[in-house]
Order: sequence, then structure tokens, then C-alpha cells
Amino acid sequence: MDKLELQKRTKKFAVDIIKFCSELPNIRAVNVLVNQLLRSSSSVGANYRSACKGKSTADFINKITIVEEEADESIYWLELIEECGLVHNETVYLLKQEAKELTAIFTAIGKTAKQNQRNKQ
Repeated sequence: MDKLELQKRTKKFAVDIIKFCSELPNIRAVNVLVNQLLRSSSSVGANYRSACKGKSTADFINKITIVEEEADESIYWLELIEECGLVHNETVYLLKQEAKELTAIFTAIGKTAKQNQRNKQ
């Protein structure tokens, strides 16, 4: 998967989360979870785009680490929404799967970038 494909994938993840959240009930507890999920999921793509424009390898690694953390945080919020009984459907399962895959992808990218940086030194 190249950079452009991954940028499209992270944007699609955010769009899918936005659509999912728009279908949840508008109650205070849900709104708190939804706000956190919207922030973390949209941050994945935004920070990946920023990482692609990194000024240095260290900058890239720092931003990729943020992307990894935000993708993992999205899993947490989706799990809370599910475990609170707010949804029990295929959509939340698929969103969690995508968040897990993105977390794994960015973890691998970060490890590779760190290894490459060490090899240069």
C-alpha cells in the first residue's frame, strides 16, 4: 500500500466513523464518547498527512507515533460504545477491525522508520 492509498484509507475511516456516530442516540453519555471517537479517528488521517510532509526522519517518526496512538484510542472508544450496549451490529465490529489494522500498519511503519534511522547513524 502506497502513501496515497493509505491517506485515502485513513480518510475513509474518519468518514465511516462520522456516519456511524451520526446514527447514535443524542444523549449526554453518548455525546462524550462520540466526541472522543470523532477526535481520535479524524486525527489518524490528519496526522498521517502531516507525517508524510515531515521535515525530518525524527519528525516523521514522532507524527507516525501519534497516528498509531490515535488509531489505538479509536479502538478504545468503539469498545466503550459497544460494551455500554449502545450498539450491537456489524458496523462497530468492522470499524474496530479497521482501527486495529490501521494501528498495526502504523506500528510497523514506525518500527521500520526507527530501525532505518538507527541504521543511518
